[in-house]
Amino acid sequence: MSNTDSSKRYCKSLCLKNDDKLIEEYKKVHAAGAAWPEITQGMLDVGIIDMEIYIVKNQLFMIMDTVANFDHDKAMTELATKPRQSEWETYVSRFQNTSADASADEKWQLMERIYKLGL
Repeated sequence: MSNTDSSKRYCKSLCLKNDDKLIEEYKKVHAAGAAWPEITQGMLDVGIIDMEIYIVKNQLFMIMDTVANFDHDKAMTELATKPRQSEWETYVSRFQNTSADASADEKWQLMERIYKLGL
């Protein structure tokens, strides 16, 4: 996590099942405009102002920018209660090396920053 005056940044990681067909389908589910609108709205509601997901092979890397006063644990607990969030987690679990009943916070592991240019 990094901090600026107006936002916080969190980086997370998750492994997909090592199956080329599933990986391609996961990319389609996350293409521009493909995510369910309730999921996007829920993220905005809890203070996530931007999110990007990158992939190499079956490894995902997420960059999540949030409001400055963002409380990660509180926000992830709240996000889990948002409309269709549980349904979404079950839906995407078929692509992921996690259990179908795991929450987003249990799936996406926070990463520790170990280097930053200029520090």
